[in-house]
Order: sequence, then structure tokens, then C-alpha cells
Amino acid sequence: MTPVEVLAQTTAAGPVRVTSPAPREAWWRLAEEDGATLVTQTPSWLDSICATGPFVDASRLYVFGGGRRLVVPLVRRRGLPGRLTTEEAWPSGWGIGGPLASPGAPDEEEALLVFRDLARRPALRVGVRFGPDADPVWASAAPPDFAAETLTTHVLDLSGGFDTVWEQRFHARARRETRKAERSSVEVEVDREGRLVSEFYGLYETSMLRWARQQHEPRALARLRRSRAFPQRYLEAVADRFGASCAIYLARVGGEPAAGVVVVSYGDRAKNWRGAMDRDLAHPVHATSLLQRLAIEDACAEGRTAYVMGDSRAGSSLAIFKEGFGAEGRPTLRYRRERLPLTEADRVMRTTAKRLLRFRDA
Repeated sequence: MTPVEVLAQTTAAGPVRVTSPAPREAWWRLAEEDGATLVTQTPSWLDSICATGPFVDASRLYVFGGGRRLVVPLVRRRGLPGRLTTEEAWPSGWGIGGPLASPGAPDEEEALLVFRDLARRPALRVGVRFGPDADPVWASAAPPDFAAETLTTHVLDLSGGFDTVWEQRFHARARRETRKAERSSVEVEVDREGRLVSEFYGLYETSMLRWARQQHEPRALARLRRSRAFPQRYLEAVADRFGASCAIYLARVGGEPAAGVVVVSYGDRAKNWRGAMDRDLAHPVHATSLLQRLAIEDACAEGRTAYVMGDSRAGSSLAIFKEGFGAEGRPTLRYRRERLPLTEADRVMRTTAKRLLRFRDA
């Protein structure tokens, strides 16, 4: 039986009931009612994480006295005692898993209660990543024992349809590159059944080696690090669970895979989850620009209102590429409460290793 508890701390409207794991029916209902829901905030995304790694569902449903319901997606690392495990939304590489609420955003009292409840969890680390449309109330309510980190997520506004996006938001360079790709020998296939998982992952491995050269990273280390960060089973799990909502766009040049993107969609939003290319084949004909154009056009045809292109460092070549399609960088917040300085220790170890390898961030 799913445990239900009544929090000792209540709001002015009365007691707060918490259910964990969150009942799926209630979670899906909130996902449908919250217009800003990302595919990474759905139960199916959590199922993909748990199916491919050492995690179990630790999501929490809050039912407030005033009638508001709120789900915080979380997974707990299994196989460790409660005080040595972690509870996060999400583990590294899985994106944004912020709270969903209905009706409307929580007030500051409710948001603070959620933070305090999470702070009392026995886990060594509790972390929550908020999306680009998160209500400012969360930043206002965050207590000082949660360390905040600001990231930049690029989002393309699809309002007005593809003609508006193409004419008013695509930069001239992106339009020019797309037209050049359309006149070239590029052939594009779109797979919504998982048939192209292996071919896409082959391109991803090719990209790994290119990134390794750029970063002065030993090839063996690059393979190990990247295959742990994004093994093929991650893509297989998402393609299996999301079906037609997971689209793999693959461009071929001379019959050879040249570039690919994976787009996963839910509700009003499409998410450009992963991309890869063989630069020698893709770059001369701008195959990646063509794939982005086609994915954006499909998202508009499906009635999506936003195309989320993921995180990028401001001013990086990746950020500039995304901005060429009209995507805007929006601040997104990650909050962590740690009983020991795990994140800082990890940062120090990574920095030391990079110095020893003369590593250069691409």
C-alpha cells in the first residue's frame, strides 16, 4: 500500500497530506492540467530512468487543505541505506523534473512547506531541477539550506505556427543553411518506432570521438565517460515508452548516416533531447540545420507551443547554433540540500582530473 502521511506543519487552509510514491492517476492528471508540463516531468520519464539505472520511484504528491495538488517527481538511488542514498529530479543527464501543480501555481507558504518537507528527507542529497516556465514563487520560497545553481535552457516559441517561426524567428543564416541542405544530396528519415536507435547511437559514438579530440581527452576515457552518461539503453527505454512521441530524425549523405536528433514530446512542448553527427559528412551540407528545421516544423504541425532545445553555456557555439533558430536562453534553477558537500567534492575532483589531462571544455 502506498504510504500517506499528514505533515506536522500545516498551511493556513489546514493539514497537508503527502503520498509517496505519487499515485500515477493523480500525477498524469496534473501533467494534463499544468500547461507548462515537459515530457521530462511525466511518469513515463521516471519509468525510463528506473528501468535503466539503480533507481526507484520516490515521487511525492502533496494535497493541500485549500484543494491544490502538487507532485514533485523524484527518484531514489536504490541499494543504499536511507542516510547514504540520494533523492533527485533528476540524476545527471536526464534533464528537468520540477514540480507540477493544479489549480495554478502554489503560493509562497505552500512552496516553502514543500522545500521544508524535502529538507527533512533522510537522504544524503535531495535535488530538484525547475523548468524555464517555473513560477517565481519557488525562488522566493527557497530556504537557505538549499544551494541554488542557475543554468541556461534554450526555448523556441512556436506561437503563430511554422510560417511565423520561419520568417520572424529563424535568423537569416539558419534559413540559408536549411535551403542549402534542401538543395544537396541529404536524405532524411523520421522514425517513430525505435528502428533507428542503433544508427543514431553509432553517430553519437562518432561524436564522442570528435568531442574527445576537441577537449584533449583520451579516447578510452571519452568512451567510458560518455557511454556511462548516455548508454544506448537510455534511448531504447525512452523510444519504447513514448512510442510515436519519440521521433528520431536521421540525415544520410551518400547513403551514410551523417546527423541525427531525438525529439520527445508531451502536451504543448517538444524537447530536442539528443543530437549527434559525423561532422565530415554533415557540416558541408548543413544536415543538422535541416533536421532542426524539420523537427520544428513537425512540432508546429502537432500543435506544440514551445520547442525546448536544452541547456547551453551562454556564448558557446552550441548556444549560438540554437539562437540561430530563434531560441532564447532562459534561466533555470537547480536546488540541492546536501548533508555532506558531495557536489563540491565532485567539482574539485573533476577540475583536478581536467588539469592533469590538459582538458579543454568544448
